[in-house]
Amino acid sequence: MYNQLYAVWKKELESPELQKLPPDFYSEISSYFKKLREESRMLDKRTVKAELLETEMKNVKLMVHGLIRIRYKKLIKKTSEGQKLPLESLTTHEEKIFTEFLSLTEVYRNFVKALLQGHGSEFKAESKHKMVVLRFFREIPEIMGVDMKTYGPFKAEDIASIPVENAKILIKRGLAEKVEFT
Repeated sequence: MYNQLYAVWKKELESPELQKLPPDFYSEISSYFKKLREESRMLDKRTVKAELLETEMKNVKLMVHGLIRIRYKKLIKKTSEGQKLPLESLTTHEEKIFTEFLSLTEVYRNFVKALLQGHGSEFKAESKHKMVVLRFFREIPEIMGVDMKTYGPFKAEDIASIPVENAKILIKRGLAEKVEFT
């Protein structure tokens, strides 16, 4: 696992684009680090093996922190520039985090738009969270709505009512469609 983490970290560091990670990458890293900690507890701290294991754990921590920081910066940059996030490159954990972040970004953009149109004092009234019914195209982890309530997780073909602000983002990303009632 160490070599895989090193290769992923190095590739992410060298590339300007977000690199594709397996969906469960962070879960695997967590299990790996847990195994290292457990193994470390069983060893006599004065042995060479214990020192090597301690060095490995420090390196893993540094690479994980670095990897997450690099990916976070790339995702924030894409989001702030209004670019579409490369969903195929996100892990399950990152997709959940950035779905919530995109919701907040959309609310902020709407606030700025209202402010610049001279409707800043009316924004609170407009930010009352209207709900919309969506049909999901694929599995989505639970998300934090702009109303600070948790929605989901959703499976493909699920139908659910969520705040309009969140719905717009999911529709824009091709993850769901609005259900029209006739």
